Amino acid sequence: MTDSTVRIDGNTLRLPGGVAVRFIRTLRLPETGTHPLPPGLGEFPVRRVADFPDTAPEEWRARGGVMLPVYLREAMWLSFAGTAEPAALQVGVGKVCAVSGKPWSDRLSRDPQNYLVLPRQPWLDGINSGKGTVRQFVAVPLGLGATVEGQVTGEEVWGGVQLQSFPLTERELTKWREDERRRSERARAITLSSGGYGGMPAMPMAAQAPPAPGAPAAAPRMGLGVGGSMRQEVYEDDRPLTSWAKEPAGRVFVHLVTPPEWRRITGEEPPPSPVDRAAYTRAGLPWFDYYDQDAEDLSPTDTLGAVKPVGDWLGDDHEPWQQPAPGQVQPLKDAKGKPVEDGAW
Repeated sequence: MTDSTVRIDGNTLRLPGGVAVRFIRTLRLPETGTHPLPPGLGEFPVRRVADFPDTAPEEWRARGGVMLPVYLREAMWLSFAGTAEPAALQVGVGKVCAVSGKPWSDRLSRDPQNYLVLPRQPWLDGINSGKGTVRQFVAVPLGLGATVEGQVTGEEVWGGVQLQSFPLTERELTKWREDERRRSERARAITLSSGGYGGMPAMPMAAQAPPAPGAPAAAPRMGLGVGGSMRQEVYEDDRPLTSWAKEPAGRVFVHLVTPPEWRRITGEEPPPSPVDRAAYTRAGLPWFDYYDQDAEDLSPTDTLGAVKPVGDWLGDDHEPWQQPAPGQVQPLKDAKGKPVEDGAW
């Protein structure tokens, strides 16, 4: 299966089966301690490699896919907002599964689980490395051994991010759609009068001025290592594996580009350097906490739990850290509720 059915919609990647993926810029967490979810600071721009045949490296053109610009040690997370129907999504970092730590595969597995279940999983900020926590995705160059790929496999060959989607089987999808239709009819019966709502229509990707012609050069290759730990659950699938298609419906390779190479390849200016996290917190802007009371957290594997943060290669993180003030962390979805107090019996 090739990535021919994957589309770019603005800066959203749309994979077959209704899967929507956006790459979100964010604040880099300290590499010690466990923290709330950092904010989204806008989307990374995404472009097709095939649109730049004269400037994209030959190796990238052979792999196809898309590219986005990222700064050294910049953090990111993946948003799945807009995913319409249930889907299983595999996420690879240098062709290492970000959920299981196992090598990249074109088959779904439950022992250990090597995929996310959408739309239940609203986003992914890093590798599944602890019970109820993940370690943040952080961009680093290949060749240092700091990437997840380098630490898990002992080699740094692929870099980038890999995505692969699996829809429900026709039988399961038909059943799900019928259940959704019934729920919708019940909701309409309860809500006798409501205004219509519709999201803004997707805008086509703006045409870009072609860069100056020249021989494609080998670009510095980037991959994802890990940074700080945050409170986030990776949810266990509550469907049997037979509910999902055996073959992936679509896949895409996401190349990570340094800002100078982005400018050379595309002729576009890269986004500005990320905001200072202490300034963000001092301004009173929100951090987040997400909890789904109906979902079960997926236990991490020893492989990903042993991955070390990029600071072990790049040195200490000197960017100052300021703890969010009480009330600055906003709960999302289900509230965990206050603990029940016990007394004398």
